[in-house]
Amino acid sequence: MPAQPISGNDLARFSGPQTFMRLPAAETAKGIDVGFIGIPMDIGTSWRSGTRFGPKQVRAESAMIRPYNIQSGAAPFDALHCADLGDVSVNTFNLADTIRLITETYDTHLAHDIVPMGIGGDHTMTLPILRSIARKHGPVALVHVDAHADVNDEMFGERETHGTVFRRAYEEGLITADKVFQIGLRGTGYTADDFTEAASWGFNQWLAPDLWHKSLAPLAAEIKEKIGDQKTYITYDIDSLDPSFAPGTGTPEIGGLTTMQAMELIRGLRGLNIVGCDLVEVSPPYDPSGNTALVGANIMFEMLSILPGVPYR
Repeated sequence: MPAQPISGNDLARFSGPQTFMRLPAAETAKGIDVGFIGIPMDIGTSWRSGTRFGPKQVRAESAMIRPYNIQSGAAPFDALHCADLGDVSVNTFNLADTIRLITETYDTHLAHDIVPMGIGGDHTMTLPILRSIARKHGPVALVHVDAHADVNDEMFGERETHGTVFRRAYEEGLITADKVFQIGLRGTGYTADDFTEAASWGFNQWLAPDLWHKSLAPLAAEIKEKIGDQKTYITYDIDSLDPSFAPGTGTPEIGGLTTMQAMELIRGLRGLNIVGCDLVEVSPPYDPSGNTALVGANIMFEMLSILPGVPYR
């Protein structure tokens, strides 16, 4: 049987290795199915910093999670060999170099047949990840859960930041435009066209107010039907959630999704051919309670639980 996370009944949860869910640490992706990769960066953000501490805090809070998803029946560690691949060695003084380092690190890991699960870090990281994913798998469908569309052309003259990710991914052909699903968009903008231009490219968008007080299970089913069997990447920005659930983030927007809707959405995507995931924009300095990182860790576990090959008990 694949390695299990260390049980809280064998070693107190406040001790042990500082890996995701206290899984084994690995230097390479050889022989594993799923690799957790920390990307401790915040030099691509435009408002509040602090996401460089996200991977460490998400890992710390993940010690609370037990290996069996009793709500959904998923038992990911019964079938998948999972390990923590540590952090990308970012250049905290140079955004362009950090972007290069992320792609190179992912290229190295994707030389093996793994599903990478990134722990961020600001949303800039998803662009270099998608470059590596596209080299391995070709253009992918994208499920993007976020308060922001992240389709700016540039920010302060820079073309690669946390707010330009999906314009660059679209321009570079890393994603299939009519199979991009942006969920939870809201807040204020600079122009009336902040979201609509991406819709003209083929992006499918759902504003948060249209999802208030609703189950997201039907939306997940609609997304699954439209994506079909195409390889898919999921990127989950913690600021998609209302700040009452996740205050520890760089660009909070009121009126967001609930944690219950997050679980409904992710669980409803089971059956997709998922080739990678990430969780971004957890900024621990803005939530000393640790609750935002705890939510983030649980979202990572939910995404792990719907990967291909996970048995349900």
